[in-house]
Amino acid sequence: MPDNHEPAKTRSLRLGIAGPVGTGKSSVIATLCRNLAGELNIGVITNDIYTDEDARFLRSAGVLPSERIRAVETGACPHTAIRDDVTMNLIAVEDLEQDFAPLDIVFVESGGDNLTATFSPALVDAQIFVLDVAGGGDVARKGGPGIARADLLVVNKIDLAEYVDVDVEQMVKDATAAREGAPVLALSRKQEDTVQKLCAWVRWMHARHVNGEHTPTDPGPMAPHFHADEDGKSHFHSHDGDSHTHEPAREPS
Repeated sequence: MPDNHEPAKTRSLRLGIAGPVGTGKSSVIATLCRNLAGELNIGVITNDIYTDEDARFLRSAGVLPSERIRAVETGACPHTAIRDDVTMNLIAVEDLEQDFAPLDIVFVESGGDNLTATFSPALVDAQIFVLDVAGGGDVARKGGPGIARADLLVVNKIDLAEYVDVDVEQMVKDATAAREGAPVLALSRKQEDTVQKLCAWVRWMHARHVNGEHTPTDPGPMAPHFHADEDGKSHFHSHDGDSHTHEPAREPS
């Protein structure tokens, strides 16, 4: 008996978008959706600690049908849900893929974190790390697994560089050196040529995923760092392998 069913398509490319608070992660996703939604089937998962602020921003921007944009409220450190225990996000991604099959790309936006945040390869196939010029031209030199080993580093909001005294060319050079030549893209949503370069990279990564040419890699363990609790006390926070520990921060001697 002939099989009239079409063969199942490769599951979506799951593309993580990480970076510090305010670097423009949601804006990058909105820009990609505006430019690619006509040719690719896209869904979005956003992460916030206690709100669905990023999801509401994207829905209000009208970049996708609202039902294709879903929020995960992590209730904990943003990186916890994208690296330590990805269960909530993985379920959200799989539900979205099932509800709107076949999807080509699912963007997974991390909650805003510091320079140490990276996605687990169990959650995403590739990841973009976003910096912005308003964070300072020296940020790219500070390194960390996101800056150094994400599949693409975006230096965002370059149209603001003249107002914050940042040399974009030097910042890109520093970033390229920190990444040992891995791709760095200077971006402004107001400069069409840079937007098209970003879209071209996403198309290229999607094609590699579909053709089985891309292997997800782990950017590496997060560096030890500090968090301030609601009571104002700081805690040393480290990720050693799969461990996730908090220790009282020591004051400088």
